[in-house]
Amino acid sequence: MNMWRRLSGQRRALALAGAGALVAGGLVTIPVTAAQAATQCEIGYTTNDWSGGFTASITIKNLGDPVNGWTLGWTFPNSSQRVQQGWSATFSQSGSQVTARSMSYNGTLAAGASANIGFNGAWSGSNPKPTSFTLNGVVCNGGVTPTSAPPTSVPPTSTPPTSAPPTSAPPTSAPPTSAPPTSTPPGQKVDNPYVGVPGYVNPEWKAKADAEPGGSRVSNNPTAVWLDRIAAINGTPDSSSNGAFGVRDHLDEALRQGAGYIQFVIYNLPGRDCSALSSNGELGPEELPKYKAEYIDPIAAIQGESKYRNLRIINIIEIDSLPNIVTNTSGQPGGTVMCDTVKANGAYVNGVGYALAKLGSLGNVYNYIDAGHHGWLGWDSNFVPTSNILKTAAVASGSTVNNVHGFITNTANYSALQEPNFKVTDNVNGQTVRQSKWVDWNFYVDELSFAQAFRNQLVSVGFNSNIGMLIDTSRNGWGGSARPTGPGPMTSVDAYVNGGRIDRRAHLGNWCNQAGAGLGERPRANPAAGIDAYVWVKPPGESDGSSKEIPNNEGKGFDRMCDPTYGGNARNGNNPSGALGDAPISGAWFSAQFQELMRNAYPAL
Repeated sequence: MNMWRRLSGQRRALALAGAGALVAGGLVTIPVTAAQAATQCEIGYTTNDWSGGFTASITIKNLGDPVNGWTLGWTFPNSSQRVQQGWSATFSQSGSQVTARSMSYNGTLAAGASANIGFNGAWSGSNPKPTSFTLNGVVCNGGVTPTSAPPTSVPPTSTPPTSAPPTSAPPTSAPPTSAPPTSTPPGQKVDNPYVGVPGYVNPEWKAKADAEPGGSRVSNNPTAVWLDRIAAINGTPDSSSNGAFGVRDHLDEALRQGAGYIQFVIYNLPGRDCSALSSNGELGPEELPKYKAEYIDPIAAIQGESKYRNLRIINIIEIDSLPNIVTNTSGQPGGTVMCDTVKANGAYVNGVGYALAKLGSLGNVYNYIDAGHHGWLGWDSNFVPTSNILKTAAVASGSTVNNVHGFITNTANYSALQEPNFKVTDNVNGQTVRQSKWVDWNFYVDELSFAQAFRNQLVSVGFNSNIGMLIDTSRNGWGGSARPTGPGPMTSVDAYVNGGRIDRRAHLGNWCNQAGAGLGERPRANPAAGIDAYVWVKPPGESDGSSKEIPNNEGKGFDRMCDPTYGGNARNGNNPSGALGDAPISGAWFSAQFQELMRNAYPAL
């Protein structure tokens, strides 16, 4: 899970060619004036441009009769303009003529409905905007003079990145959410479900933590309940990775405790976690109907029972899913056939949309979609496309953005909440921190700055302005004796970053049972602007995956990234995995890891 992807050599070359300054992109809006009334459309075309490359976002709005399957066409004004990688449509180009055909999940557009697609492209000489578009062969002509895109930050003056286009980072601040009154009527959603009420303490996790020496120091913290297979809905007493409690048992116990909120992880998409093996699920990529009928529907039925109406039920929706179909498909380093399949058949987009619609219809349920982490999505070539695919999923299968209360980053991952000893804007001997091997031209060096910036990006693509972010801090403390107390030496940018960074992993792409990690910030509400809460969604002490193959009937595979002897792959820069040895299957109790997390906790226990 939590796969990270290095950018392709093609993008490296493109970025290297763009040593000049960043140029703000433009917006073209093309309303319809076509004579044929059946097909009418409005096209919004915006770009972020840099010297030699650009990222385009396109909104297709259907102003005519309902459309079942669409093809958008246009002609680039400059013969050098090329589409290189697209998302949410199938792109093809012949000369300057471009077509984008709908996917299975976004081909139906009711009157007034919109679809969002996009691509990364290249150009030389100039990058003018198309002036005319067709939808299913009907011209959407007219148009307006291109206007400027929202201002972007001043580009660095150093050599451009070798792994991402030198586009500017979105703003890193976000407005704080206001604390809701604790007297909100039953069934009426509050602004922040974590405020003013105690969280549910899972007694099954608490019992394991209490059994560890010193575990009682943390065992009363609220953690999430993972529903990673259909059987977990009713409880799995003989499982090593789930407990005997089912959904109803946990909800009843929450009422008994007097808890104000409870957290569930919805995690069973068809072809789940398409780029990893340790967390592959029980459903094949074509089993979306089973996901709906046997997994989401029963969960919604239980959560919707009237006796739970005063309990704030928080659902973490499908971790490591939607970003995978942006970054881990064919033609990308480490891309997989499974990711190709679930992207093409719409299993992830429609599955997430269905879960949002079904669960979000309940008045006391709050859905937070997983949004990766900064070491995965912190480059604009991943940052913007992922926000677009999240929006696509949010309006799929009858859902709307109103079913999304927010997003969560760093789920079950180890990215530092804040790096106190260096900033992304620091320079050493004329080189920026972004040029260090560790940062690798990422726009973010920690999770808090990424989450706040990604929140702004998500609002910009159409999510509600009051969405909140969660950050999983269960295992990103990085304390203990190895924690640096100040910046590294100024002899080189790598020495400066490596000597001062608190995240001690060999690479940001390492995600399985990381040696040296510690408990992070304890769960609390409203910790920073735009952040609803720091949470422990991954219960500390539960394994990320087995160190070797362990036969099981729980749908848990073996991933070499969990093997401490593994030397790595393209996704982690061929670095050692950094995993602890003797780990059990994912979700099972891992005593040695729990003890290390307590020893290295920051703040210390």
